[in-house]
Amino acid sequence: MNEERRPVDAILLIVVICLTLFGVIMVFSASYYSTISGNKGPYQYLLLSIRWAIVGAVVMTIASFIPYRAYYVLAPAITGLSLFLLAILYIPGVGQVRGGATRWLGFGEYTFMPGEFAKFAAIVFVAWFYTKYADKTKQLIRGFLPVIVVVAVYFVLIYKEPNLSTALIIVLTMVAMIFLAGVPVGYILGAGVLGGLLVWNSIQSEQGEHSARIAGFLDPFADAQGEFYQTVQGLLALGSGGLVGVGLGNSVEKALWLPEAQNDFIFAIIGEETGFVGCILLIFAYIVLIWRCLIIAMRAKDRFGTLLGGGIACIFALQSILNIAVVTSMIPPTGVILPFVSYGGNAIVLFMLLIGVMLNISKGLGGRTR
Repeated sequence: MNEERRPVDAILLIVVICLTLFGVIMVFSASYYSTISGNKGPYQYLLLSIRWAIVGAVVMTIASFIPYRAYYVLAPAITGLSLFLLAILYIPGVGQVRGGATRWLGFGEYTFMPGEFAKFAAIVFVAWFYTKYADKTKQLIRGFLPVIVVVAVYFVLIYKEPNLSTALIIVLTMVAMIFLAGVPVGYILGAGVLGGLLVWNSIQSEQGEHSARIAGFLDPFADAQGEFYQTVQGLLALGSGGLVGVGLGNSVEKALWLPEAQNDFIFAIIGEETGFVGCILLIFAYIVLIWRCLIIAMRAKDRFGTLLGGGIACIFALQSILNIAVVTSMIPPTGVILPFVSYGGNAIVLFMLLIGVMLNISKGLGGRTR
């Protein structure tokens, strides 16, 4: 029987293209002075952003033609590979250490972050499990605990890198998917409370970077030249933008005041250069992006497609919300980048892969996995 083919979701595709192009422009603007000061030339990040955007576009195109049911078949292998890559980071001499964190595998001049791949693998695993064992969704032992064990393993492996932000995004996404799958809320709340207590106890006992961030974010100006220098400079950039901004390319904070402005804090430069209006338009673009992902998920022809699409929507929602919340000092600083806008080769390829999967689901060729 031939399946009815629907056109790809044009709105989703257009929003992604606009966000990516805007990201290339803003990365160039935000990184201009830092590249000059480092004798790398003003176009370093511009050229890198264009290169990764092209690579991401190729990945998205290929993924849009791969039937998403293939991930159902490959789910155990994808999950196993993801956990293996995370585990080998702890082998001495294998993982690359930067700033006290071991998050990268090196391949010549290129690096690969297993934590980014884990976002995709975690989504695929939960979607696969609650499709294959849909009849056990309400069972505590056979339908909930196996997934929670995998959630815990992902969290520990990534948290200990250390990379709390990525660990939280993966865990929260998996928990949201567990809820979407129909697992009793009581199970989720119980595991959430227990897990939250264990994490809080770990943070408190370490008395390190994470506890310092939590203790000081309520008043970042109390340590404006120290731990919260980046947060304070980000707030100053946002405040300087006013209603319509100081103009594209005219940011003052990017002139070596705001560290790594092209990465986690690019939203602050956007606020300074395009103002409140620009920030609202960007937030609206993310709302449309997430809305289209949810629509596609709800229209999927099988349970696996619905869960897979729902998980992807959660990833985009969490990444966007957490990044903006950090820049506006609503939560402690974390290393979360803004999807399609912040600089990051691994991230843009992952996000484009996820969009490719969504576009394939939107074609309506899912059939049924069971």
